[in-house]
Amino acid sequence: MKAEKIVYDRNDDAFGIAVFDAEGLMEIDIYNDHRAIEGNVYLGRIVKKINLANDKYGFMVNIGDGHEAFLNSYEPALKEANMNEGQSVVVQVSQEKRAEKGAKLVRNVQLVGTYLVYCPFKYSVETSRKIEDVEKAEKYTKLVQEHSTGQEGWILRTLAAEASEQQIVDEMTALRNIYENIRKKARVEQAPALLYAKENPLFEYIRRYRDSLKEIVVDTPKLAEEVKAAFSGTVTLKKEGFEEYGVDDAIVEALKRTVKLKHGGSLQIEETRACVAIDVDSGNVHNVGDIDGLNMEAAKEIARQVRLRNLSGKIIVDFAGSSEYRFMKNIIDCLEEEFADDACHSRVLGLSRAGNIEILRQRRRPSLRDLYTVECPTCSGTGRVEP
Repeated sequence: MKAEKIVYDRNDDAFGIAVFDAEGLMEIDIYNDHRAIEGNVYLGRIVKKINLANDKYGFMVNIGDGHEAFLNSYEPALKEANMNEGQSVVVQVSQEKRAEKGAKLVRNVQLVGTYLVYCPFKYSVETSRKIEDVEKAEKYTKLVQEHSTGQEGWILRTLAAEASEQQIVDEMTALRNIYENIRKKARVEQAPALLYAKENPLFEYIRRYRDSLKEIVVDTPKLAEEVKAAFSGTVTLKKEGFEEYGVDDAIVEALKRTVKLKHGGSLQIEETRACVAIDVDSGNVHNVGDIDGLNMEAAKEIARQVRLRNLSGKIIVDFAGSSEYRFMKNIIDCLEEEFADDACHSRVLGLSRAGNIEILRQRRRPSLRDLYTVECPTCSGTGRVEP
């Protein structure tokens, strides 16, 4: 994905980030100041203890955002939590609230910087697989190990390969200080309380698309100055950026079930609680060769719609025509290529025995539908009426 423009637009307590490539809008993300955002750290209060399968248990936690969040008692590398109602606990949002489900929490706090991820409960130093310079990766791994103190772990991010040794060491100190401030606030605050709010997500987008990004549109002079310190391209100041660049209209389109394809046919996209189902409707296309072309076009559009709508979890696609592997091989390859650099980890699992192509995409933030709609209280989401 090669993004060329990012538009940032704030409206009261909410703000949005829209990402454009050469073909048009490719991503939309909406954030609310009162919503528990992935990466935020809270001092939560245990509301109740609940029994889970296999003799496990979890907790419903009040973090002050108006919705009870879920915390599993068991987490890898941590001692199993044994808490009771009314106790306080330091937690981090690992998955935001979606639809009628509250946020998911972890005790294993991780703080993300530009070059490093600080992991206070780990003991190892890991390196991003995307760092191609093996020699530098090994050198910086040793550097981080030498400057580690006590019980702490680190992950070298892809951008670390472009940093100087001093920048790596300085960020280690900065992330440690952030965590120490979290611990200090946790000792004096009364639950529920926000202990740490992650940086404006706009800057993570800037880092993600730095190689291709040409312009960033923001809505305040203050933010424009902050962006200029992190971005050397064009920074444009514009109020109502979403309306100016047609993002509001695109959101309306992205909430529709049907997506028409340029050369005939369409996609039918259904979000359910269990999975996302996508059907490729061939329409008036019947020739075998034309259907192959239709499926290839559909595969590329599916990848775009998944990012645009922020679809996640299990995604099941029923392509047009024959579902034999020999016809689906090129489609699978196309999907793998389209999802290769997806910011949310995605895997194309291949062809199921039922003839559908299955995709698994990491769930981090709610989909556009979850952000803009609520379940109908009358039909409970079935969306059907009697004739």
